[in-house]
Amino acid sequence: MKDIKHLRKEIIEKTTEYYQARFAQKEFIPGKTRVNYAGRVFNQQELTNAVEASLDFWLTEGRFCEEFAEKIADFLGIENVLLTNSGSSANLLAFSALTSEKLGDRRLKSGDEVISVAAGFPATVTPIIQYGLIPVFVDVEIPTYNIDIEMMRKAITSKTRCIFIAHTLGNPFNLDAVMELANNHNIWVIEDNCDAFGSEYKGKKTGTFGHISTISFYPAHHITTGEGGAICTNDSQLAQLVRAFRDWGRDCYCSGGENNTCGKRFSQQFGNLPFGFDHKYVYSEIGYNLKMTDIQAAIGAAQMDKLSEFCERRKENFKEWFRIFSKYSDNFILPKATENSDPAWFAFIVTLKEGVPFSRDEITQFLNNNLIETRNLFAGNITKQPGFLNKDWLIADHLNNTDYIMNNTFFLGTYPGLKKEMFEYTEGVLEKFFKSKK
Repeated sequence: MKDIKHLRKEIIEKTTEYYQARFAQKEFIPGKTRVNYAGRVFNQQELTNAVEASLDFWLTEGRFCEEFAEKIADFLGIENVLLTNSGSSANLLAFSALTSEKLGDRRLKSGDEVISVAAGFPATVTPIIQYGLIPVFVDVEIPTYNIDIEMMRKAITSKTRCIFIAHTLGNPFNLDAVMELANNHNIWVIEDNCDAFGSEYKGKKTGTFGHISTISFYPAHHITTGEGGAICTNDSQLAQLVRAFRDWGRDCYCSGGENNTCGKRFSQQFGNLPFGFDHKYVYSEIGYNLKMTDIQAAIGAAQMDKLSEFCERRKENFKEWFRIFSKYSDNFILPKATENSDPAWFAFIVTLKEGVPFSRDEITQFLNNNLIETRNLFAGNITKQPGFLNKDWLIADHLNNTDYIMNNTFFLGTYPGLKKEMFEYTEGVLEKFFKSKK
């Protein structure tokens, strides 16, 4: 009978062999192979890590979660990284932490105002509404697609308690201006870094400027665990609050399988509970169970080793799209990086200029009919989405650019799986489209 170590080694070797047989790179066939806007890019290491975690059969947080979180912390140069089951959950947890009574007068309360944008993804806005606060929507600028700083300044009132915005498609917003405004008015900043993991502003990684930041590991993002996300902060109190909300609302911070880390498990007073009530079952927040599994983290730990390379590939792919679309600059507003930034672009975004002889839907349908995927800028104008009608929100001044984006903007992918032949094929398809318009 084979010993366990030998069996494990054999399984891992067979997993590598399986990867090479099942996931070997396939030839791109123009007109038959889809040019995706996003996708998983991985090798045998992700697969073998996932199998290793399965063989451990430690199904909740374990050694791979610890490794993954440490790699993220090292990459960003940040103290606290808490893993969760999605980027949307990360946003929910980040916002939840700021509502804790433990923050005293600084806690966010129902009726407070939160600066955000309507030209973005719903998960940045939904926690604000769910907690009974008021999103104040500020317009964005074109061609950075980030918040209009002057309008944001004017939108601040005595009720403003937080700024919760994303780095649009990997392009950092003006962090100097946002953080200066936040510091002057003593308000929180949640940095939605889900589309910008690896982007930089003035040589510093995004996700390290705000009081708290979030990451998504959905397959479209810079690295993937399938479903997954993270919350990052240098504030130890906020980290403890995030952990509480993520782990059922419990006050105890012991990791799975640990007991009495604080040394006071049966010697404390909480709420109206009897003295010495088991700290493991004390709930100080109205929380959830939103943890990541060790199998997901095993995949993420392998992906982290590729993140820097992935970011460089995204930048190169962005440049290639820019070269192609520059030929049609009479028709498109081309994207622009925020001043002092180095985006690890999530996508290549363009907006139709006024008066062009075709609509956004015409060109995106033509591209999609030729198996080239496109996407609109997420919700367009979120105030017009059915789920957000008749909800409590305010518009700072106007959303003119947001409305224009809703009707005239689309993006293509920059993910590392794009090949030279895909760009060449898309370039030819675009030439056909513009010839048809002549």
